[in-house]
Amino acid sequence: MRDRLREPSARGLAEAVGRAVGDGVLLPGRKLPPVRVVAAELRMSPTTVNAAWQLLRRAGTIQTDGRRGTVVATSRADGPGRYRAALRGRTGFALDLSTGVPDPRLLPSLPALAGLSPAPTSYLDEPVLPALGSLLRGRWPYSPERLAIFDGAMDAIDHVASSLLRLGDRAVVENPCFPPLLDLLESLGVQVIGAGTDARGMLPSALAAALTQRPAVVFLQPRALNPTGASWSSTRAAELAEVISQTPSLYAVEDDSAGDVSSVTPLSLGRHLPSQTVHVRSFSKSHGPDLRLAAVSAPAAVLDPVLERRLLGQGWTSRLLQHLLLTLLTDPTSKAAVATAREEYARRRHLTVAALATHGVALPPGDGINLWLPVADEQAALISLASHGIAAAAGTSFQVTPGPPHLRVTAGLITADHEAVAAHLADAARAPALSIPR
Repeated sequence: MRDRLREPSARGLAEAVGRAVGDGVLLPGRKLPPVRVVAAELRMSPTTVNAAWQLLRRAGTIQTDGRRGTVVATSRADGPGRYRAALRGRTGFALDLSTGVPDPRLLPSLPALAGLSPAPTSYLDEPVLPALGSLLRGRWPYSPERLAIFDGAMDAIDHVASSLLRLGDRAVVENPCFPPLLDLLESLGVQVIGAGTDARGMLPSALAAALTQRPAVVFLQPRALNPTGASWSSTRAAELAEVISQTPSLYAVEDDSAGDVSSVTPLSLGRHLPSQTVHVRSFSKSHGPDLRLAAVSAPAAVLDPVLERRLLGQGWTSRLLQHLLLTLLTDPTSKAAVATAREEYARRRHLTVAALATHGVALPPGDGINLWLPVADEQAALISLASHGIAAAAGTSFQVTPGPPHLRVTAGLITADHEAVAAHLADAARAPALSIPR
């Protein structure tokens, strides 16, 4: 590799590895030496090699392959990620409960753009509308040092994760958790540690055990955990904060994806650990996925570098869309529509859970639009539901490590016939594994 290295920098090393792959010297699947070994051989710092590996990962030249470590990518297009894989093939179903999306009929009507206040017209205007920032701070579960607006929750988490994590770092997530987060961390070359959950979210004991592996970040969902529907109590939040406080260098990134359609009071570790907490609040499920807006709070030490880097790309989130969100959050008709949606989602979830209980399928209490349905066999359950025109999401994509089979069911889209749908779900849960003829 030394003879291909034209410049002793991260970009120079990345280009040298890229040329070696292109010339066939490094074949697909080839395991790369540890970062410190490469650094010693090339007389470069481990930090520089890490940065080069990050560039190669983003270019799709290398990838993390579990315990094998870092290898040359077998393909620049390795197929769909976890979430796409969980949802693919979902066409022709009379009732698609696989998506995890809100019911479009429960979203507030959008006001005509002509009726909005004039948007700023200068590149130098504040990136967050002052009126929107003031409104959000008044609704926030703690007093944040910095507040910003991003193009949706995953955009915010992508920016924050890319800033806080480096290739080879470790991060803790709930098990099960939201598949796009797993895909994102994998794309960054981050090793994922799954921490078990119960009806109140991540278990403090599981988090404490995970912290022995010295992660840099822990990702959590305070309420309506996707896929289980678990939500913190104030006691659970305090317990998690106590565990995290033992590691002052650790950051907690909270994803409040349910937002205003959650029936649970918003909680945040920021009340206990404001200097270690990043809180993301999405408005997709409450006000519309295509609105593409999320608010983020964080310490200045975390958020300021992210915003500086963002200036080199999109710069800021559309202030016109921010005006629209501000209107939706203050307009009485829109507020009433969101309140109705919140009540309706809770009603649909309750009716489905209660009906399942009559068929012997007991689920823990929860919130949000999804159910985590235990099944005897994942594929058999999916086939059983498909025979009745119902689709669900395969649970495997949500699990960090192999565990009991489940399906994620978007109960928020069950608008009627809850008893009948629950009967089909119960039958699917009991469907035995299919015998494959030899």
